[in-house]
Amino acid sequence: MTTAPFRPLRAAEVTAWDHEADVVVAGYGIAGVSAAIEAARAGTDVLILERTGGWGGAASLSGGIVYLGGGTPLQRELGFEDTPENMKRFMLAALGPGADEAKISEYCDGSVEHYHWLTDNGVVFKPAFWGEPGWEIPGDDGLMYSGGENSAPFNEIATPAPRGHVPQMSNKRTGEQGGGYMLMKPLAETAESLGVTSVFDIRAQRLIVDDTDRVVGIAAKKYGNEVFVRARRGVVLTTGSFAYNEAMVTSFAPQLIGRPGAAIEEHDGCSIRMAQALGADLAHMNATEVAFFADPQLMARGILVNGRGQRYVPEDTYPGRIGQLTLLENDNQAYLIIDEAAYEEGCTTTSSTPYFRFPPKWAAETVAELESDMGLPEGTLQATVEVYNRHAAAGTDPVLGKKPEWVTPIGTPVAALDLRNCTAGFTLGGLRTTVNSEVLHVSGEPIPGLFAAGRCTSGVCAGGYASGTSLGDSSFFGRRAGVAAAAEN
Repeated sequence: MTTAPFRPLRAAEVTAWDHEADVVVAGYGIAGVSAAIEAARAGTDVLILERTGGWGGAASLSGGIVYLGGGTPLQRELGFEDTPENMKRFMLAALGPGADEAKISEYCDGSVEHYHWLTDNGVVFKPAFWGEPGWEIPGDDGLMYSGGENSAPFNEIATPAPRGHVPQMSNKRTGEQGGGYMLMKPLAETAESLGVTSVFDIRAQRLIVDDTDRVVGIAAKKYGNEVFVRARRGVVLTTGSFAYNEAMVTSFAPQLIGRPGAAIEEHDGCSIRMAQALGADLAHMNATEVAFFADPQLMARGILVNGRGQRYVPEDTYPGRIGQLTLLENDNQAYLIIDEAAYEEGCTTTSSTPYFRFPPKWAAETVAELESDMGLPEGTLQATVEVYNRHAAAGTDPVLGKKPEWVTPIGTPVAALDLRNCTAGFTLGGLRTTVNSEVLHVSGEPIPGLFAAGRCTSGVCAGGYASGTSLGDSSFFGRRAGVAAAAEN
């Protein structure tokens, strides 16, 4: 039997099933393991198919930030007040436009319960707060601002509250064993203890449907051999984004063309394509997270200007927001203007990304000289620095609202770091799903037997981003997928 990529296969064509389970999950990352745990606890037999040699996915290689709020025990213990309503105000403002209000409402209302679910399954959050600007926490503190909640304009839309919850880690090795590994490990152990089984080194290729077009399994390949897996109740797709599918990126998110995917190579969009072949609807396929390769400790101490010598973002905000505004609205043109004293101070401050610190490209005794050396239009950088310094002398930034603690006049000597083309990213769009993780047909009706969660779906982010929302909504709606799949007849 030959299998055309992605096109659905009729169950009647399958002569023998190689594996069977009540619930079959494709992908053993954070969404997949969360779905498996809940489906197993609902009393069903669960099988996970994973294309690599072990569990983890992109989640285990990440910094492990989980976006949680609404008054979690960790927030309260560290003296921060938050409510689901306050959390929702921030998320709707920061993650749009067009953010799924129903999903955000469910997520915020269920955030405290989800925190308890994680800790009940062995995830540990150390009761310590990291308050410095940064992509991640350099040590093992458990709480941080991870979305610009305390910076303009969001600090006037909702009461600032840190919601980046980071699992406590030991022997941290960035990109190998960090917070993401310490998040996945206890969840994988929980799944195993519940009797969840796994098949590794197997690649899902297309969905299997019965004569009523209900999804009843997955056709896959393992070492080149065809494998047919029957799902007696439901299939859950959790194989990640399409950041490493060049054709899909070109079609849907061309702003990422030529930029490294801030994901893993297995994120090739296969779940999206398999479901599309059944008529699945898509949402926010152009939405992307944008990483910015600059040290937040330095950015907060200087000013960022575009190719016209103008400021465009409060420099003390979430660096992912800086990356999005740089790539999507300023032609990927960015320079950090900083004086010698601020640069030296920033370089001696603890940071999670010291490898993003590098020598300035230009240095001069005056702003006028620096402007000329950089090739900026005459007078543009001078005007920008003059306006900034005039207000900074009083500790204010009425133009963009940088917090007073970071507002200091730019002195001399002055330098510029060349941050052009310092961006990468991953995709946020995907399958349109319900709050119960049912995959929706273009007609608006759920596709029977098919569920999805994680970055193969359009989750709580529709354009903007906050670190932790991927792991957060992947695990939260992964759980929903497992419950719903287990409940199928």
